[in-house]
Amino acid sequence: MAQVEINKQARLSEHLTSSSVATLGNLSELNCTRLSPHFTLGEMCKTSARTPDGNIPSHVHIENLKRLCGWLEMLRSEWNKRYGEGDAPIIINSGYRSQAVNKMVGGALNSNHLTGCAVDIHVTGMEQLVRYATILLDISDLNNEDFDELLLERSPRGTYWLHFAVKPSGNRCKIRLIQT
Repeated sequence: MAQVEINKQARLSEHLTSSSVATLGNLSELNCTRLSPHFTLGEMCKTSARTPDGNIPSHVHIENLKRLCGWLEMLRSEWNKRYGEGDAPIIINSGYRSQAVNKMVGGALNSNHLTGCAVDIHVTGMEQLVRYATILLDISDLNNEDFDELLLERSPRGTYWLHFAVKPSGNRCKIRLIQT
């Protein structure tokens, strides 16, 4: 994986056309950069871990995030048709992670988060977790498209979330129930 250099003089918009230069510059730029109609680069890169690299993705990672957001848009639309109030958002706990962020949060060494191919989706409980997973499986079947990981996760404290990953190729359709 290519290292991303931090250039404090560059703006994020310059980085979006260059794979080697990135900066936090202005956090509002991250929050205003749309990857899809309902998802921004800022929410796909948010983290509470503070690292020197600023958790800024490369242009390749951004393309992976855009692909992932296509699935998230379909999930959002279908959730709202079936169960929502019409415009309920999909809330992202974690998306892209730099090596430094992934290490700080205890992520897997080969995590799909490192390439911008995975998100952890907030759910309100087991029922929403199962329904999100069902919708994503339906989307996969209807569109004849594979995903890489669909992991229904639960922490020791009883918090649930859905980990979902889609790679550019070589998707495994891995489905697991996981107690972390």
